[in-house]
Amino acid sequence: MSRTGPTLEDVARQAGVSRATVSRVVNGIRNVDPDIQELVRHAIEQTGYRPNRAARSLVTQRTETVALIISGAGDTFASRVFADPFFGRVVSGVFGYLRSHAMHPVLLVAESDAAREQVVDYLSQGSADGALVVSIQVCDPLPQMLVAARIPVVLFARPEHTDDVSHVDLAHAEGARLAAEHLLARGCRRIATISAPQSIPAARDRLDGFRAALASAGMADVPSAEGKFTVDSGAAAMAELLDGHPDVDGVFAANDLMAQGACQVLRERGRRIPDDVAVVGFDDSSVATTCRPPLTTVRQPVEKMAGAMARLLSEHIQGTRTRPTSVIFDAELVVRESA
Repeated sequence: MSRTGPTLEDVARQAGVSRATVSRVVNGIRNVDPDIQELVRHAIEQTGYRPNRAARSLVTQRTETVALIISGAGDTFASRVFADPFFGRVVSGVFGYLRSHAMHPVLLVAESDAAREQVVDYLSQGSADGALVVSIQVCDPLPQMLVAARIPVVLFARPEHTDDVSHVDLAHAEGARLAAEHLLARGCRRIATISAPQSIPAARDRLDGFRAALASAGMADVPSAEGKFTVDSGAAAMAELLDGHPDVDGVFAANDLMAQGACQVLRERGRRIPDDVAVVGFDDSSVATTCRPPLTTVRQPVEKMAGAMARLLSEHIQGTRTRPTSVIFDAELVVRESA
């Protein structure tokens, strides 16, 4: 029977090295001279050799697969995850990094306690090399369950009660400060905010940073209404603010979806944006450019943050990073027509 493709022997012959040397390079073993590694990689490219994944896994004890876990969405998984552009941006960033490093993602959902147990069992059996966790639930037990099972894990966003898990996050308070200073600079003096649930650390940071910046400018009392990161909740919060503070001339919403809802209500109430009321959002998601008018917003580079998650996890898996690490990205204000 004829073989279906080039073999290790073909690569070794092309490179002028032994089969064992080619095997060490293919399997990522580090005790090979860099010049020889380059020679072997060039021979692999010339011959079109493709490693046998099953055989390679026997040597490396790795699957080259990473689990991306959405945890805590409950029964509303589809409506919460697929309706929010944030999650699509996370997936894009993770997949972009993994593809460029010959790693493969598997999407898992941990919407209940039973599902979390199943996820931990699945990973404990070696079905993936590590886990990237995006948690919707505040005190999510899954990260600690994975740590206890000795599964490499990296989180999107700072965990609430632990420092022993690597995570990637944004300087949320600094981003909110940028929003406050922008509203002040354009002359707004009756400023309100649509916050997000304060059980979430990022939401607290955004509200605290916004209030602190306004307090420094002599505005200690900032009207606030809480939303739930959705368009409808932003609309309801904006209506509440207008009913209680009809003279409001500037609004900061803790995400773009809520800012979009705020803009809808302002238009319905006959308020011109930004002439009567300036609006600033947070995230710089696709909503920011499709909103009418386009939103001034605080950019959260979600794709880059998700890519950094995948990079951190890869380093933990390979053993080049052994301690929990936090990577904090800077926020940036993007000015558009709404403010």
